[in-house]
Amino acid sequence: MTERPKTPLLDRVSLPSDLKSLSDDQLEQLADELRSETISAVSVTGGHLGAGLGVVELTVALHAVFDAPRDKIIWDVGHQCYPHKILTGRRDRIRTLRMGGGLAGFTKRAESPYDPFGAGHSSTSISAALGFAMARELGGDPGDAVAVIGDGAMSAGMAYEALNNAGHEGKRLFVILNDNEMSIAPPVGAMSAYLTRLYAGGPFQELKAVAKGAVGMLPEALQEGARRARDMLKGMAVGGTMFEELGFSYIGPVDGHDMAQLLPLLRTVRARADGPVLIHVVTKKGKGYAPAESAADRGHATGKFDMVTGVQAKAKSNAPSYTSVFAKALIDEGGRDDRILAVTAAMPDGTGLKQFAQRFPRRCFDVGIAEQHAVTFCAGLAAGGMKPFCAIYSTFLQRGYDQVVHDVAVQGLPVRFAIDRAGLVGQDGPTHSGAYDIAFLANLPGFVVMAAADEAELVHMVATAAAHDSGPIAFRFPRGEGTGVEMPERGQVLPIGKGRMIAEGKGVAILSFGTRLSEVMTAREALMARGITPTVADARFAKPLDRDLILSLARDHDALITIEEGAVGGFGSHVAQLLADEGVFDHGLRFRSMVLPDAFVDHDAPRAMYDTSALNAQHIEEKVLSVLGIDDLQARRGDRA
Repeated sequence: MTERPKTPLLDRVSLPSDLKSLSDDQLEQLADELRSETISAVSVTGGHLGAGLGVVELTVALHAVFDAPRDKIIWDVGHQCYPHKILTGRRDRIRTLRMGGGLAGFTKRAESPYDPFGAGHSSTSISAALGFAMARELGGDPGDAVAVIGDGAMSAGMAYEALNNAGHEGKRLFVILNDNEMSIAPPVGAMSAYLTRLYAGGPFQELKAVAKGAVGMLPEALQEGARRARDMLKGMAVGGTMFEELGFSYIGPVDGHDMAQLLPLLRTVRARADGPVLIHVVTKKGKGYAPAESAADRGHATGKFDMVTGVQAKAKSNAPSYTSVFAKALIDEGGRDDRILAVTAAMPDGTGLKQFAQRFPRRCFDVGIAEQHAVTFCAGLAAGGMKPFCAIYSTFLQRGYDQVVHDVAVQGLPVRFAIDRAGLVGQDGPTHSGAYDIAFLANLPGFVVMAAADEAELVHMVATAAAHDSGPIAFRFPRGEGTGVEMPERGQVLPIGKGRMIAEGKGVAILSFGTRLSEVMTAREALMARGITPTVADARFAKPLDRDLILSLARDHDALITIEEGAVGGFGSHVAQLLADEGVFDHGLRFRSMVLPDAFVDHDAPRAMYDTSALNAQHIEEKVLSVLGIDDLQARRGDRA
C-alpha cells in the first residue's frame, strides 16, 4: 500500500478561513500538498482526477482571496471540485468519494455550505453565478459570485446566453475561464481554435512580467500605463475582444499554475471590480502527476490506481460492455450502408463512437458540449437523406429535449437515438442516472422506443434502427458489462412493436422492458422453488406496445407485473393505459408496475442503487408473492411443506 503523503501545512487547514493566515509562499507549498492529497485520495476511490489536478493552484488562490461560503464559488460540472472539497471541511471524508453514503463526486448543496450550487452537467455555472449576483443586488444573500468554467464547457450555447445576459445587466460578477485545451475529449470547433489563438504566438512568455506590472498599477483605477500594457498584450494575442463585446472586462491569459500571478490578480479584481469580469486562466489538465499528464484524456476519469505507476486496478471482464457492443454493431452496419453517420456531443469515448470515427472519419461528428445542436444537426442530416445515429447519454439527452420534440418528432424525421447509460449508473449519482428517457420519448407521437434486454438484443436493435426510415427511433442500454449471452454474427431487424416470450408459466406474468430481465429470471428460479411459475416476456418496445402480447398475458393470467429501469410515467404507465382502454381492469386483473422510486437515488454501486430502488431479484420475488396474496410467512411454510 502506498504511503500517505506528508502534508504539514494542509494538516493545519480545516476550512478556507485558515488560509488567510498563510503567506504567499506557504500558499504555494499548500498547493503542492493539496495536489499530493488529491492524487492519494483518488488512487483509493477512483473518480475524476485530471480536472482537479489542473485547478489546484486556482482552488487555493480562490479560497485564499475570496470569503467562502459568503462568496459563492461555483465549479462548472464539478469534475474539478475534489481539491475544493478537501479545503472546505471534507478532507476526513475525501476517501469516501463516490461511495455509498460518502461524498458526492460533484458539488452538492446538501453536502456543504461551501457548495453553493450543485452540478453534474456542464455550462451552467455562469447562469447560476449571475443568479446569485442579481439576488445580492435585490437584497438576497450577500457576497461575490465566482463561476469557474472550462474551455470545453464554453462550447455550449447556454454559457453564451449567460455571458450575454450578464454583460447586459452589468453587475459585479467574476467568470474564470479555465482553459486547459482539453475537455473530456479534445475540444472541437471554432471556440477552441479562438481560445488557442489567445495564447499562441509568443505573448504568453512575456505575460508574467507585464501582468505583475499591471497589477501594481490597477488599484489606481486603470492608469494609462496599465491600460496600454493590457491592450498591447491583447492585441498581440487576438485578445478578449469577443468577451468585451459581450460587456465583460477581459483579463488574461494568465498562467493558472503560477501563484505569483494568480494571488495579486485575484486580490486586485476583488478590490476593484464594479462590473462583470472574465479572467482567462491557462492550466494543464492532470498537472503534477506524470501518468495523468501523459494519458490521452489527462486522467479525466479513472478507477482505483497505484500512485507510483498510475496503473489502474480493473476487474476482469467476462462479457463485453454494452457500449463496446453498440460500437461494433454500428461499425458493422456502417460498413454496409454509407449513409449511416454518427454524432456525439463531446463524448466519443464514452459513447463508443471513437472506434466508429477511426473506421469512418468523414461520417462521425463530435459537435462539442452542445446537445441541443447535436439533435437538430441530426434532424437536418436525416432531412438531407442520411441515416444519423445520435449517440448521447440518457442524462445528457434531457438537455436537447425541445429539439427532440420540435425538430425531430413533429417533423417525423428518422433520427436514430442511441441512448447509453440508461437506468442507474453508480458512482456519478443522480445527475447522471438515465431515469427519464422512456417517459419523455414514449409520449411523443410517431416515436419508436426500444430497450435491450441483453447485449445480443442490442445488436438487433442497432440493425432495427438502421433499417427504420419512417420516423424517429430510440434504443436504450445501460452502463457496464453485458450478461455473457451468445452473440449473433449480425444484427437482425426486429418487427416493430413486437415483444418475445421468454418462459411460459401460469398465475402471474412478468413483462420486462430492458435489462432487468436477468433479475426477473433469477426471481423466477426462486419462485419456482416455492411452487410458483411465472410467465416471463420481454417487451422490447415501449412504443409501439405489443398489444397482442400484453392483452394475451392479461387474459391468461390472474396478475400482470411490468418492470423497467425508468421513472414512473414510462413503459408501465403505457401498459396500464392500454389495459384501461381495453376494459381489462373491469374484469379483475391484478396489475403492478415496478419502476424507479419517485426520488433521486444517491450515488453508490449500481446493484446497491437498485436495491434502494427495490428492483432486484429479491424485490421482484416479493412483488409476485404480494400480488398473489401470499405473504412471506406463508411462502416459507410452503417451502417446508
